[in-house]
Amino acid sequence: MKILIVFGTRPEAIKMCPLVLVLKKHKEIDCKVCLTGQHREMLDQVMKAFEVEADYNLDIMKNRQTLTTITTSVMEGLETVLEQEKPDIVLVHGDTTTSYAAALAAFYQKIPVGHVEAGLRTGDIYSPFPEEMNRLLTDRISTYYFAPTELNRQNLLKEGISNNIFVTGNTVIDAFHYTVKDDYVFSNEILDSINYRSRKVITVTAHRRENLGRPLENICNAIKRLATEYKDSYFVYPVHLNPAVRDTVFTILSEIDNVKLIEPVDVLDMHNLLARSYMVMTDSGGLQEEAPHFGKPVLVLRTETERPEAVEAGTVKVVGVDSETIYKEAKKLIDDTNAYQKMAHAVNPYGDGHASERIVQELLRLEGIEK
Repeated sequence: MKILIVFGTRPEAIKMCPLVLVLKKHKEIDCKVCLTGQHREMLDQVMKAFEVEADYNLDIMKNRQTLTTITTSVMEGLETVLEQEKPDIVLVHGDTTTSYAAALAAFYQKIPVGHVEAGLRTGDIYSPFPEEMNRLLTDRISTYYFAPTELNRQNLLKEGISNNIFVTGNTVIDAFHYTVKDDYVFSNEILDSINYRSRKVITVTAHRRENLGRPLENICNAIKRLATEYKDSYFVYPVHLNPAVRDTVFTILSEIDNVKLIEPVDVLDMHNLLARSYMVMTDSGGLQEEAPHFGKPVLVLRTETERPEAVEAGTVKVVGVDSETIYKEAKKLIDDTNAYQKMAHAVNPYGDGHASERIVQELLRLEGIEK
């Protein structure tokens, strides 16, 4: 069985590299990897960390790229790869424009698509934008659905998709087998200089398109207020490369001693930072899944989430983008031990770290290679 895995962003790579490594253990499977290059430097870091090599790289990234240029570049580049490789199945991940465009390119050549991390929904096609529509369209195109949770499966059933849905857990949990170590030494000098035992380290990320402008200003002002009040805590913020993010973040937070604004870190540094943090404040989807694995409370800096399982489990709380609300919710977790412990000890709903094995077994069974 020939499988072509297509991804193009850092979050996709973190979640798909564990699957690639399991696929390549099976002699019955010829696994090829195609990068689109929707992200470049950040993607290269992940590939190196997992020691995964790409068979193809479309290298589509351009300055000032738009959703339109990403979509058309992926489809045009992938057309040649699909014609050359003629895979039995194309696997895509999640909600990126790469995934939607790759799924559509495969559909045009009548190649079945398997959607890893299928069935996530917010119910608002413009939030997050364009991710919600990307995953809706990818699921309509797909033949096989690898849903992280039962709730994701239910979302698909409500939309009339009933065949070939498999609840597997989330492959991001699998990634920790390869990345997290007790004796880890950070490659980032600032991260390596922090005494994680004596200080509360709060990891912050915010970069989503819908948070640019006033929402991100609100987030940064809340961080500034918290850092000024809790001088014995460190607020570590790996700042996205997007100039619209960096302008806001550095303008508001660069002069505060206990706010550490650092360049984006590789997956090894990030996972080990999460493992050593006190809590996480983020608008990232992936961190909502990753941090609970380590028992770290997560405040979601968005007005909604497509990952309500963690909210229901109690390990994640959606706090929006109002500065006062963010400040109060973070302050509660810093000051109130009971509130903190309640979130820290909630059960992570995203699986046991064996999602990749389940996906591979289903693929083998579907192709009649294993029962």
